Amino acid sequence: MKFLVTGGAGFIGANYLHYVVNKYPDDYFVCLDALTYAGNYNNIKSLETKPNYKFVKGDIRDNDFVDKLFNTEQFDIVINFAAESHVDNSIKNPNLFADTNILGTMTLLNASKKYNVKRYHQVSTDEVYGDLPLDRPDLKFKEETPIHTSSPYSASKAGADLQVLAYARTFGLPVTISRCSNNYGPYQFPEKLIPVVISKALNDEPIPVYGKGENVRDWIHVHDHNVGVDLIVRNGRPGEIYNLGGHSEKSNLDVVKTILKHLGKPESLISFVTDRPGHDLRYAIDSTKVENELGWTRTYNFDEGIKETIDWYVNNEEWIADIKSGKYKDAYK
Repeated sequence: MKFLVTGGAGFIGANYLHYVVNKYPDDYFVCLDALTYAGNYNNIKSLETKPNYKFVKGDIRDNDFVDKLFNTEQFDIVINFAAESHVDNSIKNPNLFADTNILGTMTLLNASKKYNVKRYHQVSTDEVYGDLPLDRPDLKFKEETPIHTSSPYSASKAGADLQVLAYARTFGLPVTISRCSNNYGPYQFPEKLIPVVISKALNDEPIPVYGKGENVRDWIHVHDHNVGVDLIVRNGRPGEIYNLGGHSEKSNLDVVKTILKHLGKPESLISFVTDRPGHDLRYAIDSTKVENELGWTRTYNFDEGIKETIDWYVNNEEWIADIKSGKYKDAYK
């Protein structure tokens, strides 16, 4: 089968490509990425020599480009990782998020419909569900939980999900959607919590923590997330939504302290800053559906996964340095 993987130079997409290109030598994978600021060609450069893989630079918002690509390649499967994903950026520039996450998704849906793809898969987020109270640990997001977004980012992802489901019902497009909790692991752009903390701690810089650091997130290792995506794409029922959770709820402050302890750095580096507007309190995912239907399990617990992740960043300081200097932007050239 021939796969289109959009956003493959980003954090989760790159990890997905490393997983599947090596696991399925008889399938062919085309990575499409616009290489915006968070797309790092260094993340996938080592795949260049693989016979079942190629990279194409392009924007999912470009209708003519996307149509020509689908016409040329005749994809069987489309997996859309491409998205603007940083909540803070969505507060500063909501229109960009609507443009990429909703209209870009619709461009892919139109091409998928026109060229009769066998499966369109949308990689979504648990943030479309809104948040949960801190004092109700019994509550978790289920696939039936109503959408209740908090930020322009989550609203744009919810809008994309609704379009995907609309194309399934109206046009009969075979689709699936996965909604995951917070990812961590290698290649995560240093604007998100864990790589920011590691980078700043290594340089003994102050570490900003929103509010009191009480906000709780459910953490999943990016490998476990991608194993779930692969299972859903290949075996999930068309028209269905599947939640992928880590079953590892941690407050932001606990995550920061765990990283500092592993690196042997003092907690005095923590600097509490003004809270983010509309900051969600707690995320927690119920993954029962995908576990029962597709046999999905997690390989990593948080304690093991975070140590491995920290060690990866420590051993790849040049990767972070290239991003800080802007050198990474020249990797594709």
